Amino acid sequence: MYNKPVFVILFLAFVCACKTERIIENRIKQDIGVLASDKFKGRATGTEGEMLAASHIANRFKDLGILPKGTNEYIQAFTFTPKTDPHAEIKYGEGTSEKTITGRNVIGFIDNKAENTIVIGAHYDHLGMGQEGSLHRGEPMIHNGADDNASGVSVMLYLADKLLDTNTENNYLFIAFSGEEMGLLGSNYFVKNPTIDLTKVNYMINMDMVGRLKKNKTLAIYGTGTSPVWDETIAKGNSKDAFKLKTNVSGVGPSDHTSFYLQDIPVLHFFTGQHVDYHKPSDDFEKLNYEGMLQIANYIHRIISEVNPQGKLAFTKTVNESDDAPRFKVTLGVVPDYLFDGKGMRIDGISENRPAQKAGLQKGDIVVQLGEHEVTDMKSYMRALSKFEKGNKTTVKVARNGEIVEADITFFDKKKK
Repeated sequence: MYNKPVFVILFLAFVCACKTERIIENRIKQDIGVLASDKFKGRATGTEGEMLAASHIANRFKDLGILPKGTNEYIQAFTFTPKTDPHAEIKYGEGTSEKTITGRNVIGFIDNKAENTIVIGAHYDHLGMGQEGSLHRGEPMIHNGADDNASGVSVMLYLADKLLDTNTENNYLFIAFSGEEMGLLGSNYFVKNPTIDLTKVNYMINMDMVGRLKKNKTLAIYGTGTSPVWDETIAKGNSKDAFKLKTNVSGVGPSDHTSFYLQDIPVLHFFTGQHVDYHKPSDDFEKLNYEGMLQIANYIHRIISEVNPQGKLAFTKTVNESDDAPRFKVTLGVVPDYLFDGKGMRIDGISENRPAQKAGLQKGDIVVQLGEHEVTDMKSYMRALSKFEKGNKTTVKVARNGEIVEADITFFDKKKK
């Protein structure tokens, strides 16, 4: 015989617990479908398309119950005049010139009343109809930037949902940056005009182009040298999905994590690799690996969970690899496979009417020698290119299907269209 009143109380408690359990919805594909739609016309900084994208992200934060942390609700606007001297520093301000542009960071906050805050970011701007940086040749076309970087923003929004009720030892600041394509402008502005105490930032996680995980599941993680905990942490978190990790210790790179690293904040930056559609109108919705993005998001969540009890992470400075990167004036006209870890430089894509195509090189070829210079990795490839000038002729050797193929190359100028 059971005690009926006790049974009823326990049953009701069970029902209430079931009702309050929150379901985390995977809207990665839907968010990319919106952000990478033609309606937003490539989300160039300061355009109507950027404003529409910012509004979508702000509404998603609001629907999730994430607090606004901009200077005007979720928005942190920044005004600047594009620089004509590439070596000059951007100056922010109101400005009255017709050339003045206003960009918008979109910022949401989970307040766990914790001492420290984790910043999770991704840029949402892209190249509009083909502004500077586009690799498209021909009439203006919409650059939807599905991988670059609707993918990173959508993973960020998924993580925002997933972190609402977990890992409460930190607060979370989610930032969708604008102005990244013009030189990390949004993130640079934020660290100079933070909406929280920057000294309380624990670490920063950045996602930029995480939408094309390949079949071999190679995932690049940059910034692993910016805190002593990262190497062990990313290895532990990788046990479930078994990514093939390609790590880089440097905290400096061509994305928004750099702005935070330069403020002595540990960073991690996630990237699934370059591809032939990079900065072209063909970087579109249907070419992404949606299951791969979900796996990456859950992996990042495991990394956060792993360091959650450890308090504020120690920061370590790293070597800036770009300081000694070779400078070169010519190009083969290929998309390198930056995640290739074999000997040589693997070609991931061939541009039309460029030296590589004219020489008969193919996607998948591995460049092992350029003229008299051996190519063993990306840096030696760039070093070899630096030895040549526009109009120079030489031979290139590539490994193809187990054989060495040799071809004649005539170099174009790096900037030739």
